[in-house]
Amino acid sequence: MKLIILVALVAIASAAPQGYGAPPPRYGSSEEVPILKDERVIEDDGRYNFDVETGNGIVVSESGSPGNKGAIASAGFFSYTAPDGTPVSLKFVADENGYQPQSDLLPVAPEFPHPIPQFVLDQIAFAAQEDARRPQEPSGRYGAP
Repeated sequence: MKLIILVALVAIASAAPQGYGAPPPRYGSSEEVPILKDERVIEDDGRYNFDVETGNGIVVSESGSPGNKGAIASAGFFSYTAPDGTPVSLKFVADENGYQPQSDLLPVAPEFPHPIPQFVLDQIAFAAQEDARRPQEPSGRYGAP
């Protein structure tokens, strides 16, 4: 009996995963991509500018300068081609008003006021009816200690 239990434990231990390795690369290409442009300027007063362009179509450009209360106000863009062939481009500004990206690929909320579905209007009317039927006296549960 002990031998059977020992054999079962050895079988379970040998079937268990033997560690966790790094995940395989998503794009298994070992192609070297040339850097066509790499210009970086950093000034003593906090202003900066960089422009990078690679041989596979990636373009990044950003510039910034000190803003209000020591924060950096920056603006720039990047573009590349997605694996499915879709061109991706995004412009942005980051300043005292927050990060403001602009791209045709970003989702856009519907304009307001948009039509309110009927089931929502029905629920609002039902809640109003319940409020009208309930007595409007203060609750005894929330008294002074």
